[in-house]
Amino acid sequence: SQEYEAAVEQLKGDQIRIQAEERRKTLNEETKQHQARAQYQDKLARQRYEDQMRQQQALNEENLRKQEESVQKQEAMRKATIEHEMELRHKNELLRIEAESKARARVERENADIIREQIRLKAAEHRQTVLESIKTAGAVFGEGFRAFVSDWDKVTATVAGLTLLAVGVYSARNATAVAGRYIEARLGKPSLVRETSRFTVGEAIKHPVKVPSLEERVRDVAIATRNTRQNKGLYRNILMYGPPGTGKTLFAKKLAMHSGMDYAIMTGGDVAPMGRDGVTAMHKVFDWANTSRRGLLLFVDEADAFLRKRATEKISEDLRATLNAFLYRTGEQSNKFMLVLASNQPEQFDWAINDRIDEIVNFALPGPEERERLVRLYFDKYVLEPATGGRQRMKLAQFDYGKKCSEIAKRTEGMSGREISKLGVAWQAAAYSSEDGVLTEAMIDARVDDAVKQHLQKMDWLSLWVKGRRG
Repeated sequence: SQEYEAAVEQLKGDQIRIQAEERRKTLNEETKQHQARAQYQDKLARQRYEDQMRQQQALNEENLRKQEESVQKQEAMRKATIEHEMELRHKNELLRIEAESKARARVERENADIIREQIRLKAAEHRQTVLESIKTAGAVFGEGFRAFVSDWDKVTATVAGLTLLAVGVYSARNATAVAGRYIEARLGKPSLVRETSRFTVGEAIKHPVKVPSLEERVRDVAIATRNTRQNKGLYRNILMYGPPGTGKTLFAKKLAMHSGMDYAIMTGGDVAPMGRDGVTAMHKVFDWANTSRRGLLLFVDEADAFLRKRATEKISEDLRATLNAFLYRTGEQSNKFMLVLASNQPEQFDWAINDRIDEIVNFALPGPEERERLVRLYFDKYVLEPATGGRQRMKLAQFDYGKKCSEIAKRTEGMSGREISKLGVAWQAAAYSSEDGVLTEAMIDARVDDAVKQHLQKMDWLSLWVKGRRG
């Protein structure tokens, strides 16, 4: 009986254990099914989101394409309208000129007889008047000469008067020469100065120089210089260095204009040929600079041509004396003039020149954005404005001007602003030299190719020259 009960209890325990194991397996299976269902729902959600994003992107691209097509169509219509207006204007102008010419010719034909008669009458009247004048003048002169010769006192007075007149003319000529030399010393432009904003005796009726706009880097230096001038302080001397064509001369002019100063431009290459006269000419430049009431900005271009190292460079005695005169006149800062030196090779300066420089400005070649801005500027100036103005023999073919300017900016890497401006002039010349006066995209590309090749050739020459100097 006890064994039976124990067996029954054992059986019940086994059944309970089996049921618990079944429930555990059931729960695990349900959990796996829930996880698989959740993963599948998440996958479906991600696919729906990706499909929506792809549809939105395709819609955006389609809208952008339609907008670009619309802009291109509007631009094409605008250009066609401008060309049509130009053509109509040209035709109307030709018709007007032709009508005026025909009308003028008809009037002249109708009035030809009247005009000829008027001319004949005027000629006869003028002839009679001249004959009467000759007769009257001859009679008066004859009587007067006879009376003059017969009176000895009149002859004596006339000779004395002519003598005094000759003495007066000679004295006036010498006095005028002295006064002229004094005025030239005060207002005259020295021989070394190539250009100045100051009025001179020979340029008093000309207009002042109009200085083009420059970059914002002028502002800080100009403000300091203007404040120095207003407070009558000592001016700071500036060295500008960088490749040719990067705007150093225009910077100096703009700086003078913003500062309220006069400016004068001289070049170092003019000093050496003067020989022994260089010292006198250099002193005359600074004497003239000290007479400016507004203060003078003296810009020395290619300064390294005569401000070279005296110890190592082989320079003539005359050039050495001129350099010493320059150093003597610039030994101390001045409240009358300001030095601005420009050089492509500042390392060749004499050390005494470096000691006189207070501020250095580096003019680097234009970057990508600056190049594109310059290309667009000169494209508008030399191509678009002449083509749309209607006054010149020039037309422009249809292509994407903005895209072309961006392509040219990328291709002109390493070029200076002056080289890019010459490229604009080359485009204009290409249009004028063509038979129909139309500037095409192929002609623009050809001029760009030539400019790039020439730039690379110049760079090769420069590298050879540098290697030669080092060797």
